[in-house]
Amino acid sequence: MRLLPRQEKFFNSFVKQVRLISEASRLLLEAVKDGNSHLSRAAVRIQQLEHEGDEIIHDTFTRLNQTFITPIDPEDIHSLSSRLDDVLDGIEDAAYRMVAYRLEPIPPTVVELCQVVYDCALSLEKAFEALDKDKKLLDHCIEVNRLEDYADQLVRRAVADLFQQETDPIALIKQKEIYEFLEDTTDRCEDVADVLQSVVVKNS
Repeated sequence: MRLLPRQEKFFNSFVKQVRLISEASRLLLEAVKDGNSHLSRAAVRIQQLEHEGDEIIHDTFTRLNQTFITPIDPEDIHSLSSRLDDVLDGIEDAAYRMVAYRLEPIPPTVVELCQVVYDCALSLEKAFEALDKDKKLLDHCIEVNRLEDYADQLVRRAVADLFQQETDPIALIKQKEIYEFLEDTTDRCEDVADVLQSVVVKNS
């Protein structure tokens, strides 16, 4: 059973949103691998992508208010769009803080967390593509859950190490906050996966 028919513009909006997330997370990952000199440029582009996401969600909500019959419950369309928007906001917030705090060098944990965010984005993209092709998508949602749990454990270890090894309180605060912003972004990815799984179960 196809939950979101191809002719429905709501599905296209979901795909556009999740592809913006994949692009933003890719830019952030490449920037932190290349160093601070690349972060500012990446942050500007990520902010542009976030604005594009805002336009998509505004269009989705406008259409939702004007549509009498929707392919799935209006509440689910609203929830999926909002959760996807939260992920893109999280990436933009993390990029902004990394530019503002200018960690030098960029800690390996930050690079690893950015990789996890990117992997979450790719799994979400695969999940929505599977939905479009009427294929199983729960494995992709489960992978997002696994990645979020890994990010949570990674941050816990990194913060514990910070308090044992970092003697500069300002540096400690900066790193801890960036770790937590990136981990929160994986939480937001998990929120999308959870809503998507709920929609599938509800409509199966």
